[in-house]
Amino acid sequence: MRRHPSTTPRTPRLTRALGSLLLVAAAGVFAVGAAPAGQERGAATPLDRIVPAPASAEAGGSPYLITRDTRIRIDAAREDTRRIGAYLADVLRPSTGYPLPLTTHGRGGIRLRLANGRFGAEGYRLDSGARGVTITAREPAGLFHGVQTLRQLLPAAVERKSVQPGLWPVAGGTVEDAPRYAYRGAMLDVSRHFFTVAQVKRYIDELALYKINKLHLHLSDDQGWRIAVDSWPRLATYGGSTQVGGGPGGFYTKDDYREIVRYAASRYLEVVPEIDMPGHTNAALASYAELNCDGVAPPLYTGTKVGFSSLCVAKDRTYDFVDDVVRELAALTPGRYLHIGGDEAHSTSHDDYVKFMDRVQPVVAKYGKTVIGWHQLTGATPAPGALAQYWGLDSTSAAEKEQVAKAARNGTGLILSPADRVYLDMKYTKDTPLGLAWAGYVEVRRSYDWDPGAYLPGAPASAVRGVEAPLWSETLSTSAHIDYMAFPRLPGAAELGWSPAATHDWETYKVRLAAQAPRWDALGIGYYRSPQVPWPSR
Repeated sequence: MRRHPSTTPRTPRLTRALGSLLLVAAAGVFAVGAAPAGQERGAATPLDRIVPAPASAEAGGSPYLITRDTRIRIDAAREDTRRIGAYLADVLRPSTGYPLPLTTHGRGGIRLRLANGRFGAEGYRLDSGARGVTITAREPAGLFHGVQTLRQLLPAAVERKSVQPGLWPVAGGTVEDAPRYAYRGAMLDVSRHFFTVAQVKRYIDELALYKINKLHLHLSDDQGWRIAVDSWPRLATYGGSTQVGGGPGGFYTKDDYREIVRYAASRYLEVVPEIDMPGHTNAALASYAELNCDGVAPPLYTGTKVGFSSLCVAKDRTYDFVDDVVRELAALTPGRYLHIGGDEAHSTSHDDYVKFMDRVQPVVAKYGKTVIGWHQLTGATPAPGALAQYWGLDSTSAAEKEQVAKAARNGTGLILSPADRVYLDMKYTKDTPLGLAWAGYVEVRRSYDWDPGAYLPGAPASAVRGVEAPLWSETLSTSAHIDYMAFPRLPGAAELGWSPAATHDWETYKVRLAAQAPRWDALGIGYYRSPQVPWPSR
């Protein structure tokens, strides 16, 4: 996605609500202020250090100390609570050295409980005191999100994969929490550079830490086609045979893709697959000459230019292709959404673009999925229920913003991904060794300091379905590259999607963000140490 650099600074608009929380530790109270110089052995993490900020938190009472005798209590009749309990045990056992068996009876310990209540689909309540920790939710997703909060309330060393010295306290108090938006996404571009199943799983685990619930996979582009399609096999074997810079590329077999979907679901993330069209299609056009208007296949492409390719809108064979691809991909994807791209179709006339979208959107519906498209979809007629993903800038023209806002007023939902805010591949500064700068430099504060509900002029706040942080991979080819560009901006995007607007305040957020650093060190996540954040010393 490409536009012009932004020159318009933004300032905070919201007031922080959590600053009055007590900072309770196992052996006393921390003072509000700069991040600690590292998570001390035996010190509980204060409740006001949670990212994303919870809807409410009340610190008080004695901490709970996890010991060798701690049990993880689960509901006897619920397999989903057993799976979440096993996940928690897998996190805690390596660093504590404790057995932490799962049990369906007894008292105290860590209890995972499903119950009716005003938690919603993803909300939870965490109660901690001297006798134990209880996480209660209406749905398994909420229980899983509560487990992520519990992880953050333990010393950062809990994330290490070998036995660590020290105590394992959980600060006393209560957290009640539920997300602001139902759609909280991150996109990974596996087309410009291919990432293996293992690399995608690693990113899924990082997303789950911050309660992100959608993984948008950009599966096709000019540089590579990454998903096997039985009815058009050369898409993957030929179209997936290269990447930016001319490397070997790669693609996911159907079993590979199913494994990504399964693993994401185990972390309560829904996979949103994207097949970008009618532009960004050179890999497909190179694979099948019949998709070109002149019947001539172009060569494979390994550069980074955009806007030069287009499916042949006038050919019926194009729609056979679209039907086959959507049908096979929809069958592999249990989630609700299928992303059809639609951006930067500069080689497609406006009339042809409208014709194409009018024919393709019903195909998505035919196979039981809801359309998502980049916000250029609003230049056509979005299907009922469709979502438009806005990736413009603060400096995008008023006319383009109004086109999107008008669609929102007419019922099209919005996912907000402003490129000069939450495109994670934008350089932090001119000296950043990775990434691009076409949308400007995006430091940590700029990435965090905006309000999704009030961002797009003329768009009703009720039209905003959520926030997504895309990570394009023109310059990224390793997991270390992903980590460096995503952290520390990804947690801020997650907080914009999860936390109440009233909690939004840079001055307190940067302290909470800094306190995440020892956890990233323990997890092996290499991150950018922005000078805007008061990082602990190493």
